[in-house]
Amino acid sequence: MTQVSGHLIQAQQFDLEALAEMFRVTREMKKLVLQDYGSNILSRRVMATLFYEPSTRTRLSFESAMNRLGGSVITTENAKEFSSAAKGETLEDSIRVVSGYADVIVLRHHETGASEQAAAVSTVPVINAGDGKGQHPTQGLLDLFTIQDEIGHLDGLKIAMCGDLLNGRTVRSLCYLLAKYDGVKIYFVAPKFLQMADDIRDYLKKHDVEFENAGSIMEIAGKVDVVYQTRIQLERMDEAAKASVHRLNGEFDIGESVVLSMQNHARILHPLPRVGEIHEIVDKYPQAAYFRQAHNGLYVRMAVLKMLLGR
Repeated sequence: MTQVSGHLIQAQQFDLEALAEMFRVTREMKKLVLQDYGSNILSRRVMATLFYEPSTRTRLSFESAMNRLGGSVITTENAKEFSSAAKGETLEDSIRVVSGYADVIVLRHHETGASEQAAAVSTVPVINAGDGKGQHPTQGLLDLFTIQDEIGHLDGLKIAMCGDLLNGRTVRSLCYLLAKYDGVKIYFVAPKFLQMADDIRDYLKKHDVEFENAGSIMEIAGKVDVVYQTRIQLERMDEAAKASVHRLNGEFDIGESVVLSMQNHARILHPLPRVGEIHEIVDKYPQAAYFRQAHNGLYVRMAVLKMLLGR
């Protein structure tokens, strides 16, 4: 049984061999679900989901993954308000207690670096399910799996990352993963005040990944294999930034004209939820892969849990 050891905190933990094995197990899990086979491989194992920020896909897909593998779940949907955090308990103390109740902790937190803090005191593996503006490694894994599944290759990939690149943790994790492959080119498509942070640009330079800014999605729609759209994260902005967002007036949205400019094999991804930045008319086109992408989250997270806890 191949296992992932320790905590899952950052996308850059994975090398190419580990990614290939992860995707092999993911395909096993997808087959298991689609053929309606059950599994008790994680029988008597308990997963705790601690979510200090709202979530639909990540929390439910993790919980479904654990249930489908025969394990059980203890959960709090809004730990910021409905746990002892509301009484002033520190994250570290919460983790010290919960790690005595569960075999793995899935943590989402509003503060960047919270997963590392949790891992430092936990006696069981911690999975980072998104920490502030930091990372969301299992989202990066499912994004990468979806690209490989839909496009057929990762080496030589041309991808446009669009929208709120400054505050989006999913694009950060995906950049770290794409840097492991040869011949990748990334186009950053965002307003100046929401462009990708310098630490990611420096990482890409260090790993010889070609990237450039593009002024609009239409400018590069016909050149790329993947358009990765993200929502504007107003909850992470001050009032001045929010005012700038309102002046954009849909300038970076994906509508039908963008899809019609794309190559037939190209795909549109989005970590969801969308809030208008992909028009609903786009859903009918084969390039729209974001709902298939969301479903892949179940299979990837089943693979993560199997490789982390399976015996």
